[in-house]
Amino acid sequence: MKKVNWGIIGLGAIAKQFAKGFENLNNSNLLAIASKNKEKLNDFKKNLNISDDYCFNNYETLLKNKEIDIVYIALPTSFHKEWIIKCLDSEKKVLVEKPATMNEEEIEEIKKRYTKEKIFIKEAFMYMYHPQILKVIELINQGEIGELVSMESNFGINVLTKRNIFGFKKIKKLNKKNRIFSKELGGGVILDIGCYPVSLSSLVASQISKIDYNKIKVTNIEKYMRPNEVEIDASMELIYENNFKSRISASFTKKLGSKTIILGKKGEIHIENTWLNPSTIKVKNDQNKIINFESSASIFSHEIDALSKCILDDKLKPNFPDLTINDIIGNMKIIDKWKN
Repeated sequence: MKKVNWGIIGLGAIAKQFAKGFENLNNSNLLAIASKNKEKLNDFKKNLNISDDYCFNNYETLLKNKEIDIVYIALPTSFHKEWIIKCLDSEKKVLVEKPATMNEEEIEEIKKRYTKEKIFIKEAFMYMYHPQILKVIELINQGEIGELVSMESNFGINVLTKRNIFGFKKIKKLNKKNRIFSKELGGGVILDIGCYPVSLSSLVASQISKIDYNKIKVTNIEKYMRPNEVEIDASMELIYENNFKSRISASFTKKLGSKTIILGKKGEIHIENTWLNPSTIKVKNDQNKIINFESSASIFSHEIDALSKCILDDKLKPNFPDLTINDIIGNMKIIDKWKN
């Protein structure tokens, strides 16, 4: 069977997780990797048995390789725009780690640059390709909870608070060398994890009617920021043109978990673990049901498999989910309003 050859540029923690997704897939192959960090390059090469011929210490050399079909950009957000453009100019398809760019302006610039070309660019929201999200959308469209009204979606992990010897909570000093706390690299809780519930909110709202991103109201914004640093807690409410509402919270100091509740006029859908494996969907209506999703496979496998099928079928988009470049722009518009 023909396989899609993938390359990765940037070999940080997320790239390690992504690379595990190639296990047991028969339509894709992690062919090449590139990093300016020799230690990371050698570590990847050793653990993934990648040939020396496909291990590069600069990104440009990887892009010149004609065997590579698609490049996964796993660099910090501040580098995304530059390398999306370089990948597309090298006639490579692109999967870019979320968020696609630092702001709406950058992704708009990319769209305008390739107006007359058929480009393949996808934002790496791996959770969207998981069977549970497909099932949620199916349940909504089957009318299991009736007409959609609202949702609440959280993503919160405590990476910053600790208890002192007296038992009181204390916020740790931020390590500005860490990507998620660096303004320059695109850190902060909104860009890093707040983008997840934003993307899901728009996906759910679009099941009611087509979204006009210019008419979405971003209200009840709350942010907690350290002086001259990035935001570490944030929440807001979205009101879509079709009157669907979504309450979103993201945190680096609170264990909010990753639960989503979607409310309809006839019931509710609860996604217990929205962003990762394994998970459970609870449908609460006149016939309550629980749907479990358990898999030993990496959550990234679903994403790699779907996009590889798309490429092998010579399509510019998978059947579902299809986040177009206009959707990426629209969601970045929301994020900009939340941040600014």
